Amino acid sequence: MEMNWHQALQESLSWLAVASLITLVGFTAAAFLAVRFTRWGQQFWQLAGDYFSFRRSWRPLLVFALLLFLALFSVRMNVLFSFWYNGFYSALQGMDQTAFWYLLGVFAVLATIHVLRSLFNYYVTQSFNIHWRVWLTERLTADWMHGDAYYRGQFLEEPVDNPDQRIELDVNAFVTGSVSLALGAVSALVSLVAFTGILWGLSAPLTVAGVEVPRAMVFAVYVYVLIATWIAFRLGRPLIRLNFLNEKLTANFRYALMRLRENAENIAFYQGAQVERGTLLGRFFALIGNVWALVWRSLKFNGFNLGVSQVAVVFPFILQAPRFFSGAIKLGDVMQTSQAFGQVQDSLSFFRESYDTFASYRATLDRLTGFLDANQQASELPHVATRELPRALDITGLQVLRPDGHRLIADLSLNLQAGQALLIKGPSGSGKTTLLRALAGLWPYAEGAVARPLGAQALFLSQRPYLPLGDLRTAIAYPAQVGQEQDARMQQALRQVNLAHLAERLEESRDWTRILSIGEQQRLAFARVLFNQPHVVFLDESTSAMDEGLEHALYSLLRNEMPETLLVSVGHRSTLAGFHSHRLEVDGKGGWALFEQDAVVLS
Repeated sequence: MEMNWHQALQESLSWLAVASLITLVGFTAAAFLAVRFTRWGQQFWQLAGDYFSFRRSWRPLLVFALLLFLALFSVRMNVLFSFWYNGFYSALQGMDQTAFWYLLGVFAVLATIHVLRSLFNYYVTQSFNIHWRVWLTERLTADWMHGDAYYRGQFLEEPVDNPDQRIELDVNAFVTGSVSLALGAVSALVSLVAFTGILWGLSAPLTVAGVEVPRAMVFAVYVYVLIATWIAFRLGRPLIRLNFLNEKLTANFRYALMRLRENAENIAFYQGAQVERGTLLGRFFALIGNVWALVWRSLKFNGFNLGVSQVAVVFPFILQAPRFFSGAIKLGDVMQTSQAFGQVQDSLSFFRESYDTFASYRATLDRLTGFLDANQQASELPHVATRELPRALDITGLQVLRPDGHRLIADLSLNLQAGQALLIKGPSGSGKTTLLRALAGLWPYAEGAVARPLGAQALFLSQRPYLPLGDLRTAIAYPAQVGQEQDARMQQALRQVNLAHLAERLEESRDWTRILSIGEQQRLAFARVLFNQPHVVFLDESTSAMDEGLEHALYSLLRNEMPETLLVSVGHRSTLAGFHSHRLEVDGKGGWALFEQDAVVLS
């Protein structure tokens, strides 16, 4: 019996080698055609093409080849176990004690190899996923930051929702889904060919309605699964849209919760808890409605799949029972038939049972490629042509419009030199802050030419300063990066802006936006200016939370400590006029007037 077992095993392994070669060639061809001619294939290549490029690195392809080898090796192990089951049950039926103990020894070897292969496969898979995830996250983050797309994306006709979720959650889902589905498909196809060969050898003719069907077991499993797959695809089609909506609605609800936390003080002052609760519950119940739709659709889909799988358990025993009871085959043949039938059925059912996974994966593809497309569109939005000009500000023919086309400022031209200062005044809604956005190159509804200091030599201070995550040292130096060797300068700057109580807290990592009042945050922004010593500072009502005396002291500090720095301020207080050599008044209808001291120089 051992000779027969070895002979059958060698024949099966030959089948497996042929199956592996055929499958790899077929899978490679199918993958190429999918990437070239299908929308989801092109989406995949848009996301991952650079990662698998030889010009970047050969290692990802080498590791993926190793994963393919491990997947094929796993199929080979399943084939070995299939023949082990045949020999083991046949030994039990034949009361062959020698074969029984011999096959238990074989099992120990196979089980050890299987465990080691599984552990090694897990490590390689996780390592591959982690490296790919790191690369893709870095790429998407850089793409989001390029051309200020993270800000300018809000001006698109259809802005992307929840970019944070797309970078964190969808990237992980894309990477793990790509690997699991690709390796699962390869394993399924190789198993299909290999175990079809085994099942072919174990099958016998069957007469159906007076017609003899040769190798009936093989034809039965193919017909059975293909019909089941067609029905399952019809049942599972709506899952694609439902999974897409589930990710979107989940992110919308999470964003509302985060926004409530960030604006907790304002909401508490307004006593707006009930309004906010209504908003939260509105988004939550929209999510729950979609979840219920997913539940009902999944019940139909999974219920059908479970029914098909349960019938497949007894189906081979029913077909082989007459041959077993007649003595034509042994118990081992019946058990191997059952296992081979199950493997073929599972392989054919891979796409049917993974349809919901494919649906979720397709939704992830749509979200990530939509994110990339939106970033490109945002970075390509028009903006004011800007060139570098040290210690000066030169504006030529600047047009600033609202999104609806209304002209706020028309044909603005002016020139400021080092040490001069411009105060921008006008009624609310006249475009003062929008003018600063245009000068920064952020406002897409503007045209003209601007020459000014660029990069770290220009600082923009808003009414509500931005304090980054990290320690206080990071907040003061932002956007520069410095170490402890600059602590003395930072402490001096804090004392100059009346924040001496923070001078010894530079290493504390706190949520400074919540700890400091708006007035303290504005003073911290002035300390940032003193520390960075830029060539030009744009201040958009940056002293609105201060009294006039403190405002006077801080502007005096800037003029004394940084006499060559250009200042461009937006403000309503008349007390600011004494710190500015020029005044620009805008009316919000395109008109403007430029004054030097008390004389009109251009209008």
